[in-house]
Formats: sequence, C-alpha cells, structure tokens
Amino acid sequence: MLQYSNPNSRMKSVILAGAAIVLGLSLTACNTASTLNPSETLTGGYVVDQEALDATPVGSSRDQVLLAMGSPSSTATFDNEVFYYISQKRYRAAQFMKPKITDRTILAFYFNKDDKVERIAHYGLQDGKVFDFITRTTPTGGKDQTFIGQVIQGVGKAPTSLPGM
Repeated sequence: MLQYSNPNSRMKSVILAGAAIVLGLSLTACNTASTLNPSETLTGGYVVDQEALDATPVGSSRDQVLLAMGSPSSTATFDNEVFYYISQKRYRAAQFMKPKITDRTILAFYFNKDDKVERIAHYGLQDGKVFDFITRTTPTGGKDQTFIGQVIQGVGKAPTSLPGM
C-alpha cells in the first residue's frame, strides 16, 4: 500500500488516474460502432461518373465513349454494337454469410452503323431476368440433370428387344 505524505499528491494521482480512464473509454467508444456492427455493403463493378456520362451524349463516337467512360464491362456478342457498364451492390449481415445482391445497374451504349451512340439505356434488377454475364447464358426451362442422372434415366428408357426380332 502506498503512503502519501501530502494529501494534495494523493488528490492529484486520483484525478490523473480518473482522467486516464475517461480518455481510454472515450477512445475505445469511437471504434465500437464498426466492431459491433458486422454487416457490410459491398460495391463492385463500374461506378458511373455523372461527368463522364454527360461527356458522352447521343451522337458521340465510339472512341469518345471509350475515352470518357473507359473500357466496358462487357460488349455485345455480335458486331460489338453495344457497350455494357455493369455495377452491383451486395449486402451481408455478417462476415460468414453469403452476400445478397441488393442492386444491379447496367448502363448500355447502343451504336449505329456509323459508330455513333444511337441510344443510352439504364437497366436494373427490376428490368428482367437475371443474366449471367460471365458465361453469357440464361436459365432454360425444364429439369437440370447431372450426367449420371441422364445415364440412369436413359437406361430406363432403353428398348428391351431389338427391332426386327
């Protein structure tokens, strides 16, 4: 146990210890909002810059679109007559959970035969079916089966006798 010869020195040390505790608590309180809230919103893809979009009105050349907007996320499969700039926002409630897409924006520049912008369109999630831009496929109707499932189903439908016998 500490012995104080002067009552003022004891009061000073109590005030100093209290100030250190208050300062420490106030500094840790600044960081608790981010550590207690594990959710996050992830933004990916092309973020549209309004100034760049204004610099590429209808009638702009293909090169002007490339200079102002940059390389497109994707182009049309045939003839490169459309540039697509794609972005999306995903939300996940915790780090270990799978993110859910909350917003998808597609900015499309349609070109005519003279390589001039004919039309500019903005698409989002509400504008249609989900389209896989990586494999360029859309879901088809019917059942999806594995190869083994198709083989087993095919064996069940095989003829039991040869024709002409």
